[in-house]
Amino acid sequence: MTDQLDDGCDVVVVGGGAAGLSGALMLARARRSVVVVDAGAPRNAPATGVHGLLAREGVSPAELLARGREEVRGYGGRLVAGEVSAVAREGDGFAVALADGRSVRARRLLVTTGLVDRLPDVPGLRARWGRDVLHCPYCHGWEVRDRAIGVLADGPMAVHQALLFRQWSDDVTLFAHTAPAPTGEQAERLAARGIAVVEGEVTSLVVERDRLVGLRLADGSAVAREALAVAPRVEARAGFLAALGLPVAEHPSGLGEHVPADPTGRTGVPGVWVAGNVTDPAAQVGAAAAAGATAAARINADLVEEDTLRAVAAYRNPFSAAAESRLCELVMGNRRHGL
Repeated sequence: MTDQLDDGCDVVVVGGGAAGLSGALMLARARRSVVVVDAGAPRNAPATGVHGLLAREGVSPAELLARGREEVRGYGGRLVAGEVSAVAREGDGFAVALADGRSVRARRLLVTTGLVDRLPDVPGLRARWGRDVLHCPYCHGWEVRDRAIGVLADGPMAVHQALLFRQWSDDVTLFAHTAPAPTGEQAERLAARGIAVVEGEVTSLVVERDRLVGLRLADGSAVAREALAVAPRVEARAGFLAALGLPVAEHPSGLGEHVPADPTGRTGVPGVWVAGNVTDPAAQVGAAAAAGATAAARINADLVEEDTLRAVAAYRNPFSAAAESRLCELVMGNRRHGL
């Protein structure tokens, strides 16, 4: 998918998922020169389909991205395979360095690099991730409806997650795992919804014929389950932004890291916008794509303002240094042609 990487452009989009491609499409349609740098490691790659996305229900993640790339290219956007290793302020823009030694200059940055899921350290769990080990009820709840669902208490959102999955099945069990069993109001809420609580550490998954059938506990017993929900801690793929004075921060939800920004994606660093899971860990594909489009529209408006200010300055002083230089070029050209 690698296009030629030129010296400079209006916007570099770092990340080629739903948010990045949606933003790139909006910018390319606004007649901006845009380069998408994509490391090729989408967070939802293990999933069999994207759900809850209007008019694209069930499409595979790979097909969705392939269509998006084609649409961006159709409007002149460029897509480059690579990983951004560093970003530095350069004049009124940015120098973007890739890990393979290439570089490109951009007037603005849209960062849509997403997250990394840090899964619980339970043997066998990672191999089932995206299949019958899940995290989002809105993404996968329908696919496991009416099944025996387990929820692994591996973070502060476990009780909330168990209550959510109860909407899709009346057979939900919360596994306390290495945490204390819920007490007080939390225990009451679970009991009122018929959600059982199993104490004891989960030591492995029980899989038969490539299907999850249960969870094994430290005492050797097993509890039958057909699906397992986890809430992994997430880490933002944005370490390269620290050099610009934009470090990652803890998300208020307790889910993990994110890059803070306002509702349009504008960060505290002028010229840098973010969109998608890198700033909103809970955003699904549709929301991430919408955020990318919103940020791109604001970036274009910001560039329009900058272009207008420069034009006004030249209009007020047509014999400024830049205008005078251009006039000299025209005069010398006319002389060469005997005019």
